[in-house]
Amino acid sequence: MPISRSAAMQWLAVAVALFGALYLLGPILAPFVAAAILAYICNPLVGRLCAWKVSRTLAVVVVMLGLLLAGVALLLIMLPLLQQEIALLMVRAPEWLDTLRLRLLPLLQQWFGVSLEWDVQALKTLLLSHWQSAGGVAAKLLPWLESGGGMLLGLLVNLLLIPVVMFYLLRDWNDILQRIDHLIPRHWHAKVSEIAGEVDGVLAEFLRGQLSVMLLMSVFYVVALWLVGLEFALPIGIVAGLLVFVPYLGMVLGLGMATLAAAMQFTALSDVALVWAVFGAGQFLEGMVVTPWLVGERIGLHPLAVIFALLAFGQLFGFFGVLLALPLAAILLVVLRHSRERYLNSEMYNKP
Repeated sequence: MPISRSAAMQWLAVAVALFGALYLLGPILAPFVAAAILAYICNPLVGRLCAWKVSRTLAVVVVMLGLLLAGVALLLIMLPLLQQEIALLMVRAPEWLDTLRLRLLPLLQQWFGVSLEWDVQALKTLLLSHWQSAGGVAAKLLPWLESGGGMLLGLLVNLLLIPVVMFYLLRDWNDILQRIDHLIPRHWHAKVSEIAGEVDGVLAEFLRGQLSVMLLMSVFYVVALWLVGLEFALPIGIVAGLLVFVPYLGMVLGLGMATLAAAMQFTALSDVALVWAVFGAGQFLEGMVVTPWLVGERIGLHPLAVIFALLAFGQLFGFFGVLLALPLAAILLVVLRHSRERYLNSEMYNKP
């Protein structure tokens, strides 16, 4: 059934108003968006448990507990490693000061005529005293915590809001979909249902592709870091690979952990540079090859379209824009595909 001009303008006005509201409410939408993404990912697991005669509420609780345990396991991998590296850093720092004094200062004097002197023993004492006096550091942090308490409280509330919203979304998922389905105009219902089915299939392919990217990048980082001789190659590679689904987080966190580990293990800067080269190659491989290949092809996007979508949505919506770029681009692709089909069958296109 063709849409009248007035109806089209009304729907356009509604779409513009909705987009504007989302843009204005962006600062408070983060926990709701994160909860919706997690609920969409976990809903098939809840559905399988319900098929085994488990109540919907109990199935949601079981799935969320499993997700929590997975997060705790990831923290148990990361935190001891970070603690060990920081402790080694504080122990090795005095040795680095001696190395700088013996190697760097003569070079500055030779090349630039700059003469610098510092009391190495005093710097060692300062580092050790600050490392041993955790109470003094905490006391210095208290004024900052007091001034930034509002921001910290807001972050904490957002983090606590995610599981609450996720629980209610998962529990009432079928009811929410039925209510949305009931609001669709009946003469559009068949077409909208068809598009929604295609979008759901595309998003499922996106998730499978993203899991493949995480697995492949984990293997790459573990093997590459092991080849350059890093002792902590396995945990660092796994963490860096599993976090690639959050743009730049896996690379930044993995690079920081690997740099600390390399600084503790190696004495030559060239060995540390090899670790940096691994993450540089990994970032290029993930962004330009692996993601366009494993994700872009699955959802029907050309590799150039994948790169453009990441840049465009990141520019428009920041961090969450990059996070949602590929699924949103896939949804837009489905809509454009149906719009193209409608246009090719329209009187405008076929009119002689």
